[in-house]
Amino acid sequence: MTTEDGVTERRAILKAMILALCAGFIADRPAKAEEASPGPVAPIRRLDAALLAAMKAGPGTPFVQRFAALRPVIERTFDLDTILAITVGMRWTTLPSHQKQRLAAAFRRYTVATYTANFDHYDGQRFQLQPATRPVGNGDVIVYSKFIGSDGSAVALDYVMRDGARGWQAVDVLAEGGISRVATQRSEFNAVLSSGGAPALTAALEQKVASLSGGAIA
Repeated sequence: MTTEDGVTERRAILKAMILALCAGFIADRPAKAEEASPGPVAPIRRLDAALLAAMKAGPGTPFVQRFAALRPVIERTFDLDTILAITVGMRWTTLPSHQKQRLAAAFRRYTVATYTANFDHYDGQRFQLQPATRPVGNGDVIVYSKFIGSDGSAVALDYVMRDGARGWQAVDVLAEGGISRVATQRSEFNAVLSSGGAPALTAALEQKVASLSGGAIA
């Protein structure tokens, strides 16, 4: 091979490497942009993936392990502090700080334990997300989702999403298009709050966590 031929070959190889690097950079840009500024659908997509993983792990995997795997995803997906404040209502602003802290901690464990207990087996189920969202006022939007059973039956699980300090997070779940999880919990919690206040509700949530986990989480 002549010197000129060698230079030509090296230039061709260098050009190919540059093109490959550019192609890789361009391919990475949408993913990095989505990661830097995810929309309201992205948190629900991550939640669905985590729930499917927990279901596939199944009851053969200790509850504590499935709970630990779901906890960071659920705490990132949901604005649990806002949900609890809305659920408790006007009483929330009057509670002493130490009661708020204990109640918030119990509510977080209760929420994670509920998902861990309810999504505990896999038989071909899947989630279906719609990319389009609908604004519902005050900057909130609804993300439409369905849980498809192994028999093809579908249950609507729609999420009211709010863009806050931690990005888009869910502040309510609407089952079958209109049954508000926050409203249901508010009705349940108010009965306990009326009779025993925040300490009674904290104790009740801790008991539910113990029951859902079979005593694995107290």
